[in-house]
Amino acid sequence: MNAKPRDRTPSGTYVLLTNADGPYRVFVPDPLPPSVPYDPETVALLSGVDRAIGELSGQARTMANPHLLIRPFIRSEAVLSSQIEGTETDIRQLYAYEAGQLHLPGFELPREESDVREVYNYVQALEYGLERVSELPVSLGLIRELHERLLKGVRGRESRPGAFRGDQN
Repeated sequence: MNAKPRDRTPSGTYVLLTNADGPYRVFVPDPLPPSVPYDPETVALLSGVDRAIGELSGQARTMANPHLLIRPFIRSEAVLSSQIEGTETDIRQLYAYEAGQLHLPGFELPREESDVREVYNYVQALEYGLERVSELPVSLGLIRELHERLLKGVRGRESRPGAFRGDQN
């Protein structure tokens, strides 16, 4: 295998590799944690973020069910992140799917129902992961569990849900 450094990004480098099948690019991230400058501007930004998080935490303690505040953001993130993978659905279709009302007359169906199921799986995996990290650390096993939930009943389910890829994609 022959490696040649290519396009540098702020967080890593794309490297051109070759094997018997020909050339392909891989992204090699920089080591973590990154170096963070602690100049006055960065410190002021961090202080503002810390204050805002404290205020949000205080407000959440006054709510009977703070998860109600978070649920819409989780669903919005799921829709937007799934679009990167080519999934075509929107937040209304996700809520309708969750309520079992996706097929009501007059409601615009997604291109494929499997698309909205993928977004639904994303939500389920994220909520499950948030519960699990209170019980155990982020680990390879947890990542496998989340991957299995992501692929349940959708495209990609035949590609070993809950297992790491063994070959170059």
